[in-house]
Amino acid sequence: MMTDKRRLSNALKERNYAIFGLLGPLAAFFFIVISIFLSPWFSWWNNALSDLGHSVNSEVAPLFNFGLLLSGFFTILYSLVSFRNHAKYTSCILVLVGLTLQLVATFNEVYGSLHVQVSVLFFVALFFASVSYVIEKKSVLAFAALIIGLASWILYGMDIYRSGIAVPEMISLMVTSIWVMLSALRIYVSKSTT
Repeated sequence: MMTDKRRLSNALKERNYAIFGLLGPLAAFFFIVISIFLSPWFSWWNNALSDLGHSVNSEVAPLFNFGLLLSGFFTILYSLVSFRNHAKYTSCILVLVGLTLQLVATFNEVYGSLHVQVSVLFFVALFFASVSYVIEKKSVLAFAALIIGLASWILYGMDIYRSGIAVPEMISLMVTSIWVMLSALRIYVSKSTT
């Protein structure tokens, strides 16, 4: 009898923490959109998303960086408590995604090359999270995210299209967020029927 109670308690905990898999990406996008809206100088043709977080040059830096910190925190919670039971190896990489996202906010553009390094690490971790999820769960959606995200960076790097680096950043964030949020939704729905 006690094991049934414990199982139900764990299922409810996992279900409740799955919400953070939705909140993580949504928080990031909410704060990015608000920051762009409040920054008439921002241009998709000339800027990086991190320009919004420059603590000296951007009036919305506290808002933008708080959003990245919060998003990273939610992603880490989701990965450690709920997602790890769904995709053990990918959840470890998703923890790294959350941590590096927080590093991007902490070491904003004021830190120069350190910011570039943690930003690259974040996008590399994002890439490997998709690779891992494709391998671990045979996810077609994660595979599509991987191809679209990678293509956006390759085409940008080859000057096939003209834009600021914010464009491939946003594309890779959006496509990866789709499979992360869908995984959270699946966990939430499946645990509600337990």
